[in-house]
Amino acid sequence: MTKTTFATEADRQEAAGTWYLVDASEHVLGRMAVRIAEVLMGKNRPLYTPHMPVGAGVVVINAAKAQVTGNKREGRIYRRYTGYTNGLHERSLGEYLERNPEELVKLAVRRMLPKTKLGKHMLSRLKVYSGAEHQHAAQQPQPLKISPLE
Repeated sequence: MTKTTFATEADRQEAAGTWYLVDASEHVLGRMAVRIAEVLMGKNRPLYTPHMPVGAGVVVINAAKAQVTGNKREGRIYRRYTGYTNGLHERSLGEYLERNPEELVKLAVRRMLPKTKLGKHMLSRLKVYSGAEHQHAAQQPQPLKISPLE
């Protein structure tokens, strides 16, 4: 009979103390977001448990210099609706990168996380900065390895 192992509270505490650093200027936005979502969920750990937050924290720097491929800068449109008449707001990916690049990276990662309370908790462990400076040196973040396009 096989035995399934679940993460314990000690495993959760260990993961909570782990932080990674990602430089967005070196990576393509989508590939970077997938890898960050995996780390936030804890899927890169052997004791991944879906109902428990066993993921590490991630600090993203240089979000304003994130790379995109093809003509997504002009072609990809983000839409949101306020609920009021004529309340449809549209913004291209290029406008997002100019006006609010931190929000763009958070949006890309948020859409890859679970749509539950646990997903909101995971997203709270993502810190995004448009420049190279960040205030999380005390967490001693390690660089996160993201495979390049092949």
